[in-house]
Amino acid sequence: MLYGREHEQAAVDDLLAQARDGRSGALLLRGEAGIGKTALLDDAVERAGKAFRAIRAAGVEYEAELPFAGLSLLLASGLDRLDVLPGPQRRALETAFGLGDGSAEPGTAPAAGAADRLLVGLATLGLLAELAAERPLLCVIDDVQWLDKASLDALLLAARRLQAEGVALLLAARTEGGAAPFDRRLGLPELRVAALADADATRVLTERAGPDLPAAVRDRLLAEAAGNPLALTELPVASGPQAHTAAGLPLTSRLLIAFHGQVTGLPPATQTLLLVAAAEESGELDVVLPAAAALGIGAEHLTPAEETGLVTVAPDRRIAFRHPLLRSAILQRAPHHQRLTVHRTIAEALPEGDRRTWHLALAATAPDAALADALERTAVRTGRRGGHGGAAAYERAARLTPDRDGATRRLVLAAEAATEEGELARAEALADEAAARTDSPLAHALLDHVRATAHFWRGSYPTAYRLLLDAALAVDHSTADGATGGTADDTSGGAAIEPAHAARMLFQAFHAAWYAGEEPVADVLDRLAALPLAADDPVAPLARYLPAAVLPALGRPAAALPAAREAVEAARRAGAESPADLVQLCGATLILGRDEETVDLGGELVAEARAKGALGVMPTLQFFLAEAELFHGRHADAELTATEALALAQDTGQHQWVSQLSALLAYLAALDGRTDRCTELAATSLATTGPQTAAPAAGHPWAQWALALHDLGQGRAAGAADRLHALTTGPHRHHVSATRAVPDLVEAAVRLGTPDRAAEPYERFTRWTAAADRPWAEALRLRCQALLGPDELAEPAYLAALDLHATAHRPFEHARTALLYGEWLRRTRRRTDARPHLTAALETFDRLAAHPWSTRARTELSATGTPAPQAPLTPLNSLTPQELQIARLAAQGLTNRDIAAQLFLSPRTVAHHLYKAYPKLGITSRTALPTVL
Repeated sequence: MLYGREHEQAAVDDLLAQARDGRSGALLLRGEAGIGKTALLDDAVERAGKAFRAIRAAGVEYEAELPFAGLSLLLASGLDRLDVLPGPQRRALETAFGLGDGSAEPGTAPAAGAADRLLVGLATLGLLAELAAERPLLCVIDDVQWLDKASLDALLLAARRLQAEGVALLLAARTEGGAAPFDRRLGLPELRVAALADADATRVLTERAGPDLPAAVRDRLLAEAAGNPLALTELPVASGPQAHTAAGLPLTSRLLIAFHGQVTGLPPATQTLLLVAAAEESGELDVVLPAAAALGIGAEHLTPAEETGLVTVAPDRRIAFRHPLLRSAILQRAPHHQRLTVHRTIAEALPEGDRRTWHLALAATAPDAALADALERTAVRTGRRGGHGGAAAYERAARLTPDRDGATRRLVLAAEAATEEGELARAEALADEAAARTDSPLAHALLDHVRATAHFWRGSYPTAYRLLLDAALAVDHSTADGATGGTADDTSGGAAIEPAHAARMLFQAFHAAWYAGEEPVADVLDRLAALPLAADDPVAPLARYLPAAVLPALGRPAAALPAAREAVEAARRAGAESPADLVQLCGATLILGRDEETVDLGGELVAEARAKGALGVMPTLQFFLAEAELFHGRHADAELTATEALALAQDTGQHQWVSQLSALLAYLAALDGRTDRCTELAATSLATTGPQTAAPAAGHPWAQWALALHDLGQGRAAGAADRLHALTTGPHRHHVSATRAVPDLVEAAVRLGTPDRAAEPYERFTRWTAAADRPWAEALRLRCQALLGPDELAEPAYLAALDLHATAHRPFEHARTALLYGEWLRRTRRRTDARPHLTAALETFDRLAAHPWSTRARTELSATGTPAPQAPLTPLNSLTPQELQIARLAAQGLTNRDIAAQLFLSPRTVAHHLYKAYPKLGITSRTALPTVL
């Protein structure tokens, strides 16, 4: 029975009630060691009863470096249902759990970092939904602070996407005490488990120690326990009725001492058996007992520990300690030499594999070449599984490597793996250690790449750019001198990085330079053009395309820009990995206004990434695609694309794209006048900078344009002009958003009577439109010219712009030009001439749901003496982006399971959204969807 936990039990009951109603939810319990979190989890399982299916797992301190250890335990009972998962998700989970080798089937993407971690998370979501298909599912995870990061990330991704499956996810984490308090914010609803009230603490103590406890002893124990239930039950046993505990120590330390005392009273053989069980992370008797037998200890020696209640043996033949602190106490009290011996015997009891290798590594006291090789193989397998822990394996392998060059090579690999895993401080420390051990130009170039990546993700773009440029430049010279190219596997001699590897460094340098300014961008492109790449190298088409696409936008000469399709096909013929190697090319098409190519190529690459399970690149590709859809006036499509991409970027921790996509969605909200939504998304974009980042958010240019467009739509020309002038003259003026924002600056500046503020940006825009050579771009320039005057030349410019707009389907910009021309005609008292242009603009704005511009056009039309029609009501506008996306796919004939696989949801969530969409659309079933959509 639990005392004083009515508030916590009510919160758990609410979570269970949601699941019974078919809704999913999560709750994280936080609190100090012994505060009663595990008891609450046990109580939740009991309260759920047989109406729920319950699955459980717990983090184990010594498992923290074993990727997916906790997840494999949690989902073990559902592995017979893997076949229901989409192919890429199923293969990712099989690889993560060691059920597959990680090789890709034809037409699928190979295992790779963040993308695979995302696939494992989506597979976890799918499997949890499948386990909840027949009855609600209670998923309980204890000691989250010790859960391996790969398992935790997968569970958090699933938790964020759970909606209507009937899954209750209940977690517990220690926050104080021990060597590493768990302070990470998980983005889940939280409940802090506090100390018991005095009355409840007294009841617990009385139940444990009996009613005859002397008052003085009772008061002392109550004071020392401070409302901690574990202390109230363990301190009386440890101290006896009269003894004093080490009251000056923190409570966790006193509890460890209490457990020390209880273990010390057991027979020596039992103590050793408990040490084996504590060191063997899974508690499996089939491993623990053979390991103990090698030390001359039999199963019968477990009985005293069971009789005292220190451990229990579960039906699945696993040893469970009464409390995690007991395991810690046993490991801490054991002499070092005894722990080494135990790890060695555990390794001997395990089959070949990563767990055996890690226990051997924990037992090692001297360099061991064979063991170091095995650890490197473990690191490679970890990378294939997309899990965390590869850096730790490489680093331990380096410590065990006898020869200096081999150890240095593994330190380089450890630094690279730490970068992949997002452990930037660890990566830099390893890079510094490795750099101090070698004079190899190749090793230093690779380590500069590691440091540059860390600086990039912190927002130190100039530093990242310079490190990458210097490394690639050094490599370029050594390669040109005839040195043999190398990779991270050859850092011992004078080998240089191959030109293709140098090109990839420069591609990343271009990414950093894009945020650093125009000169760094041009410098990178010059270096890239000078690389001695073979014509049939897979990266050569992109290396040729980038300078041709970007330099003219900077006012620099360049080779003729080939069609994007030609570059893509050339790269594919040369063996480029698609879509990963084509992402930058897709984005580069926007720089000179090849938006139609972006739509074509972006749509193709997104579909390819979706089919292959290459989800890590999808937020980037979808950002480019959403930009192009927006520029084409396909606002609803752009919002669908960007909304899905934002969720994927959040799931994979891609801060740059969370910022960019939030800003793009803020712009779309500004278009249709959703003020609160626009300001909220812009604030999110500007605040999303990633850990330890000093630079402005990646989405800053788009966010400023969004806020300026909102100001312009609301008639606040001054605010719009201020934001847009800063954007179009600042360090990011070469960005796509800054270039495309110039016509808005011109309109705002003219409305304020300060056209000179737009003069320099307009001149740059004029040069850009000439380089872009697109009719729609020239139409925008002509609109700017009409606004800037002189007035007697305005009409020819407006008419020429409208003629060009008619050749390119960009309805929003076409309507804005018609609106401005209609306003000009009305001001010159030509009301009759103004009406058709204002009417056409109004119809387009209404169709696009661009409400601020509809209001403005309606006001202008009314001022001509013609009553303006009311905006038509369309049921599609009432759907959320996700409802619209699901309804469209259902209208194409896809089943709920097909839609779930395509959108990375569960089938029950798809059904939930469809049933919400039907009444909004005025229909009752999916058969009517093609008609209304």
